[in-house]
Amino acid sequence: MKNLLITGYRAHELSIYDEKNKGIPYIRKAISNKLIPLIEEGLEWVITPGQYGVDLWACEVVIALKRDYPRLKLSILTAYLNPEERWKEEKKTFYKEVLKGVDYYGAVSKQPYIDVWQLRNRDDLLFAKTDGILLVYDEDAGAGSPRFYKERALKKQDEEGYRYICIGSEEIQSVADEERMNSVEEGISVDERMGADEEGMGSEPEWMDTDVEGL
Repeated sequence: MKNLLITGYRAHELSIYDEKNKGIPYIRKAISNKLIPLIEEGLEWVITPGQYGVDLWACEVVIALKRDYPRLKLSILTAYLNPEERWKEEKKTFYKEVLKGVDYYGAVSKQPYIDVWQLRNRDDLLFAKTDGILLVYDEDAGAGSPRFYKERALKKQDEEGYRYICIGSEEIQSVADEERMNSVEEGISVDERMGADEEGMGSEPEWMDTDVEGL
């Protein structure tokens, strides 16, 4: 698997409204635990829609992992231009910091938000350009926006062998328990384990050879 889509809950679906929430480092750690074996198997690109929540926390993980895996690349593909335009200043600042570590950033529609078709076109491209998905979603906890990604990924898995990997609440809780124990023993925070580098955006990757405006 060369290209992996990572997405999941938006922050508000988890009742998370800023980056100070103590649950975020555990979500990042759970993502990292899944990513490392995939990178060692040959993963080259991680691609996200860039929504505020799991998408951007996954970006932080990738940026941190690039220290040890410099060939790993990160892309954000948004549905439309300037998705952060109506966000609060704190979220905008966080988003801009994440973008510094992105290797390729693109908007599928070269216009601001118009209608839901822009979201559909984005998802079409995300699934077309990836070999699998890492989804942070727990169906037992109730329906949420990731449900649509799960349904589509499983359909694509049946038809084309698309790889489906999921992180649920039990796995995140297990990470939290382990990290809390390790942090107490070592006297450091989980955030200190997950530091991030800053890198500039680069040229369009080889996999991005679709006329996205024409979707």
